[in-house]
Amino acid sequence: MTLFRQIYTLLFALFLLVVASLGYVQFTETQSFLTKQMESDLNNTSNSLGIMLVPDLEAGDIVGAETLINVIFEGGYYQEVKLTWLVDGKQQVWQNPLTIEGVPQWFIDLGLFKTIRRESTITTGWIQLARLEITAHPGFGYHELWRTMTNAIMVFSVLFLIAIILARVGLTWILRPLHEIAEHAKEIADRKFGPDMAVPKTRELKSVVQAFNSMSAQLKQIFSSLDEEVGELRKKNLVDQVSTLPNRQYMMGRLSGWLSEPKNGALIMAKMDWLEEVHSKYGYQVRDETIKLLSQKMKQHLDGASTSVIARIAAYEFAFLITSSEHEQTSKYLQTLIRTINQEISKAGCKPNEGFALGIAERKGQMTVSDILAQADNALQKSLQENKVFHWFETSEKQLFTREQWREHLSSAISAGKFKFKWQPILLNDHDAVLQRELYCQLEIGDKKIFAGQFMPYVELLSLGSLLDKCLIETISGKALLDRNFEPIAINLTFESINDLEFHQWLNKLLRSSALRERICFDIPEAAVYSSPEACEALCTIIRDNGAHFGIDHFGRQFGSMSYLQNLRPSYVKLDQSFAYYDESEHSSELCRALINVAKGLEIEVIVTGIEEKQQLERFVPLKTNAYMGYVSPPVDIEL
Repeated sequence: MTLFRQIYTLLFALFLLVVASLGYVQFTETQSFLTKQMESDLNNTSNSLGIMLVPDLEAGDIVGAETLINVIFEGGYYQEVKLTWLVDGKQQVWQNPLTIEGVPQWFIDLGLFKTIRRESTITTGWIQLARLEITAHPGFGYHELWRTMTNAIMVFSVLFLIAIILARVGLTWILRPLHEIAEHAKEIADRKFGPDMAVPKTRELKSVVQAFNSMSAQLKQIFSSLDEEVGELRKKNLVDQVSTLPNRQYMMGRLSGWLSEPKNGALIMAKMDWLEEVHSKYGYQVRDETIKLLSQKMKQHLDGASTSVIARIAAYEFAFLITSSEHEQTSKYLQTLIRTINQEISKAGCKPNEGFALGIAERKGQMTVSDILAQADNALQKSLQENKVFHWFETSEKQLFTREQWREHLSSAISAGKFKFKWQPILLNDHDAVLQRELYCQLEIGDKKIFAGQFMPYVELLSLGSLLDKCLIETISGKALLDRNFEPIAINLTFESINDLEFHQWLNKLLRSSALRERICFDIPEAAVYSSPEACEALCTIIRDNGAHFGIDHFGRQFGSMSYLQNLRPSYVKLDQSFAYYDESEHSSELCRALINVAKGLEIEVIVTGIEEKQQLERFVPLKTNAYMGYVSPPVDIEL
């Protein structure tokens, strides 16, 4: 029971007690007064009637005595009058029935008034003439008592109604600060740190509100400190201090993650020997300033060409990871890069198209980090040997389908639901029980098995992401995959679905009609949170309000604040697998621990990804993560 109801009930009970006490006092006082009044009236009547009957009794006039008594008796205040003549013992009796108009019989049956009788002997001198016995009629008492109590009950009822209304309004106003404290406490428990509460005038509540405001500010400061710590550790471990670009360690981890995802794109390796010339002419300070300016220009111009990661991997070497592009788009990116470098070379007083070389390797099929690095490095060395600005690594692998063929195959597969499925268990750290299963899909075109890594780039390129996600979600419901296991199923959402309002409405309708929606999880990439925060928040609200769950995929990959965790409140985060790739240095562990502490501080489960063997998992055990996934427990085919 709420505090409001407890106080309200207490006031209700106290008021009832007061009303009942007043009613009881009023009842007993009225009853006593009426009884005394009837006794007094009976005494007066008995005395006066006895005096008036003396002449008739002396004369033996029975008719006169009867007439006189009838006049008194017809007033209705007496239940019985009995006159006994002492001369001959003759008795005369007058009676009124016990019926009272306007008073319910059950009230009369309560017997609230005792029988009141007065007996007197009528004498004249020393001679006793008759004995007179009068019994009072209780009708007057019952009638007056009933009238008084009904009026009192009506007044008390009106006062009671007014009192409880005023009590409710007053308690609501008085306890409003306490209600705000309770709501604020819930928000703090959910790690929401909003603005401070207004300080009430009530002395006791004033100190409580001030304490809550102070606690909220401290917790907010702690979270901000953790967020700042993550930022500082990233700068320290993953950022080159001169160029402010990601360093070699970050690029290697990002390469590993990129190659494990269904993406296309290319890697460009660049060697900038002209920077060494700047160093020899003007010194290291000018060289560092030139590197910083070059980095700024490259980020400024290349971001518009294609989504990419630019890193400084050595003193005069840079790497450019184009995370999603086809050959033509990669060519445009390359042209923009060459133009940007030549502009900075000219500003430094060096000759354009000299003093630098580029090697380009495109991602084809299944590749490892070593494969693509070797190809890009071979292309770079070829460019240096031939004294060319760039060299494109040639591969004999042919493209599986043209863009139009991909469109035809994918559209047909989505409309007909021709996908094959696998799911990969996510295991708890403690006892290897399954926390959830992440769903993967693949295609069979003719006799060829097409993996997600091959067709997903074209799904994004052809804007089929929302249709594919709808197909996968409908398959989960249509094929009753949720009935096969008790664990939730996780689905990776595409960027297009996250930004598609029509998909939001469709998903809202589907989740409302699903009986097992609490066992559906949606993975949202962290990059989408930064690029489309409003769309992500709208989608997450739909998922959470319908009882489903969602998590952040590739957690910790992006350079930015972790404050979005407070707004979105995901159920879990999947640590980017680059952290599994990073070396076991103290700095890497500090960064990983800080990221995990940010999530754990908000009571968010942390799942480690990219685990290939048990020894690798042991690095994360001291960090107190919740679960892990990777090829240590590979995906399993689902028979539909």
